[in-house]
Amino acid sequence: MSHFDLILKKGIAVLPGYTGPADIAVHNGKIASIGYFDHGQSSEIIDCTGLHILPGVIDTQVHFRDPGADHKETLSTGTKAAAAGGVTAIFDMPNTNPLTLTPDTLADKMSRAQESAFVDYAFYLGGSASNAEQLANWENLPGVCGIKIFMGASTGQLLSSSDEEILAILQHGKRVVAVHAEDEMIMNQNKIDILGNQTDVRLHSKWRSSESCISATNRLLTLARAAKRRVHVLHITTKEEMGILSLHKDIASVEVLPNHLTLHAPDCYERLGSKAQQNPPIREKEHQDALWKALNEGVVDIVGSDHAPHTLEEKSLPYPQSPSGTPGVQTLVPVMLNHVNEGRVTLERFVDLVCYGPQRIHQIANKGRIARGYDADFTIVDMKAKRTITNTQQHSQSKWTPYDGMNVTGWPIITILRGNTIMRDDELTGAPSGQTVRFREAL
Repeated sequence: MSHFDLILKKGIAVLPGYTGPADIAVHNGKIASIGYFDHGQSSEIIDCTGLHILPGVIDTQVHFRDPGADHKETLSTGTKAAAAGGVTAIFDMPNTNPLTLTPDTLADKMSRAQESAFVDYAFYLGGSASNAEQLANWENLPGVCGIKIFMGASTGQLLSSSDEEILAILQHGKRVVAVHAEDEMIMNQNKIDILGNQTDVRLHSKWRSSESCISATNRLLTLARAAKRRVHVLHITTKEEMGILSLHKDIASVEVLPNHLTLHAPDCYERLGSKAQQNPPIREKEHQDALWKALNEGVVDIVGSDHAPHTLEEKSLPYPQSPSGTPGVQTLVPVMLNHVNEGRVTLERFVDLVCYGPQRIHQIANKGRIARGYDADFTIVDMKAKRTITNTQQHSQSKWTPYDGMNVTGWPIITILRGNTIMRDDELTGAPSGQTVRFREAL
């Protein structure tokens, strides 16, 4: 009789092609077997009666602000928030201080994460005119999940607003390139023509217009085809972009955010003010409806949080001095489970968007599904649990959420990382144990 380190018993497992009763056995941090096992086969048993066992959720877009802005977030507090929200791995963006543009700045982030991360981690390497020719050599460094381009909404060396800069990045390397697609030139003109000296946050989605996003996405697709490079277009907000991207699925994958699926203008700005301010903006209901349609038609590959915290003091500055971005890594799972319970998306499709999709687009090794030999990462949820999201629950350094006071059905109960329980019943357990996510293209 086999002896295992851990058995998850009597749960409803979401496996590739099957959702139903199954026990899952773990040995040496890996999934060892799936079936039905006796209690005597392991010294640790977790009774999952009434719970769904999902693969560990992977949040492929977070901004943990470390180094350079630890008053907003750190790798420690950000990964605590991830673990508390049922997330077992995160991919962090390069717009830190210093920017993540070189092997040295990447190594610094890796060192910080090794000491403080509560979940597994990887980092985007920023693509810019200054490092384009080195990207093919650097993209396979340990811990790199892909290259990131900011066509708009960034500053300094990370802003690549011209076609020449973008093409230079796309022509060097083979890994996936994630892109923030807003047209900097259009936005700069709109800021003069539309925003001017006004301080009404409801104008955020007007001057950061849908036309800006559509222009940037069209330009990106043309350049990606010229360079024969696959791109991952982040946080899509417009119905027009979804129509365009549906015609280019051979070369472009698509991300949407819970915020854009859950909040809409003008209501969100009237209720939340600048706490709803992010880039690209939250738009009107017609755009939100189109995002849901595209999600359920298979156009969307990934749902990521775009966790981008600022302090409440910073967010209370007069618009547009108030910075764009909201926390989200801890609320990703409960907000989306609530959508499952309200019939907008199936549980299996949710798993596809936060587990299978990240694994497929980023070519993650040994994560993203419940299968023998894969890492024993699990997000165990109670689909019937009724909770209220509050600011006081948040482990983020920023200590707030745009969903404060929202009632949801569906909640992460246990987070397991490589066979070790790191969260149970909203309480974090143990010391930092995160490790570097590995990628098939870089093995």
